[in-house]
Amino acid sequence: MSETSEQIDAPNPSDGLVRDPASPEAALHARSFSHAASVYQASRPGYPADAVAWLVGDAAKVLDLGAGTGKLTQALVALDREVVAVDPVEEMLEELELAVPAVPRILGTAEDIPVDDASFDAVVVGQAWHWFIPERAVPEIARVLRPGGVLGLVWNSRDTSVGWLREAGEIMHERHDASATFESYVRIGRPFGAIEEHETRWVERMPRERFLDLVRSRSYFITSSPAEQADTIAKLERLFEEHPDVAGRAELDVPYVTRAYRARLRP
Repeated sequence: MSETSEQIDAPNPSDGLVRDPASPEAALHARSFSHAASVYQASRPGYPADAVAWLVGDAAKVLDLGAGTGKLTQALVALDREVVAVDPVEEMLEELELAVPAVPRILGTAEDIPVDDASFDAVVVGQAWHWFIPERAVPEIARVLRPGGVLGLVWNSRDTSVGWLREAGEIMHERHDASATFESYVRIGRPFGAIEEHETRWVERMPRERFLDLVRSRSYFITSSPAEQADTIAKLERLFEEHPDVAGRAELDVPYVTRAYRARLRP
């Protein structure tokens, strides 16, 4: 159920973080991905190779937890790692099969991972940590890791210091970017050690319509009313026509920041 997007559109209105992933509103947002899996796969950005390589280090066998449609999985396969993908949404895993057909796919959650003890060198989470219940997920992740194994968390975020992207985010009702608040959000704790950080800045060029598909693949948009959806798209199209940085351009240069965090399982 990877939210392989730019900003986390979690349903808590106060800070954008999911405090209770089992709540009805959070469940609605989670299920929404099953209805947009193909758009999700086609529109969402991947991950830069250097960030993924840093995330897993020398780990040979990697579990992609909350793998979604396989954006992070694809990057791991490109690095010649042995990968198993786990996600709770069957439709997402069907898209993953099309993207990386050789990767084993398992239905499961971070709180109940259906694999053997001590069977992976690394567990990675691409844009899905906010869906997990940490007090249950952390011990379960530790269970499936080999001694000294790595837990890696990674987020893609659009660089909203760029004017037109900041305005687009306001139109899209984007909320708190959890990847930007390391101290208050990326907490793992025992039995893992200290958390390391890594940042990569990059730019992806895309047609306007693909940017709009990014919007259409977000759970906030999917769960909005048809009238709200139409209003959001209309405002974005107006922004594309009127903002001096993008007016008249068929393609958009979208800057990203990829933030990665990793912690090693203590012996």
